[in-house]
Amino acid sequence: MATIHRTTMTPGKLELITGWLPKQSWYAGSGETPDLVKAGGFRLDDPEGEVGIEFMVVAEAAGQEPVAYLVPLGYRGAALEGVPDEALIGTSEHGVLGTRWIYDGAHDPVVLAQLRALLRGEAKPQQQSVSDAPDPTVIVHGADAGAGADQGADVRINRVLRASEAEQGSPGSLVAGWTWPDGTAVRGELAAVASR
Repeated sequence: MATIHRTTMTPGKLELITGWLPKQSWYAGSGETPDLVKAGGFRLDDPEGEVGIEFMVVAEAAGQEPVAYLVPLGYRGAALEGVPDEALIGTSEHGVLGTRWIYDGAHDPVVLAQLRALLRGEAKPQQQSVSDAPDPTVIVHGADAGAGADQGADVRINRVLRASEAEQGSPGSLVAGWTWPDGTAVRGELAAVASR
């Protein structure tokens, strides 16, 4: 199980994401520096204990309507080889673990493998800020029925999140909640097995 360290990261995660997000093709803002707040998320455990895995939801309140983004994060103790340069969100000095390389989880093979395991019902979502604490609010639909997320299945990560009134997601989908900057709690689909 991953241990959540009560320590500092310099620069912090939100600071790194703020600089990285506007450069992404799916960013819905105006290209200016976004004003982001942490809005939700969860963690997964790396069975090898080497990579920290976090699915962070950040919200931007600027503009006419708030926008929520899903940023999967892979925290590593060394640079990851064989990924595009834009996969690196940045490096940060962790108060306990030292230098951490923080990657966009969509390019991190360990993050993607554990997301597939979650969609198969073989991994348990963990609370974002508490060690060894399952998060029952993160729901995978159809995991017990074999949603089709085999070892090499493509997974669609919804980068720009949309709130959904329906609690029932499509088979092989991951549904979780986040909180808008005004305090409204909503839920929506974060990821799903990609149809072939």
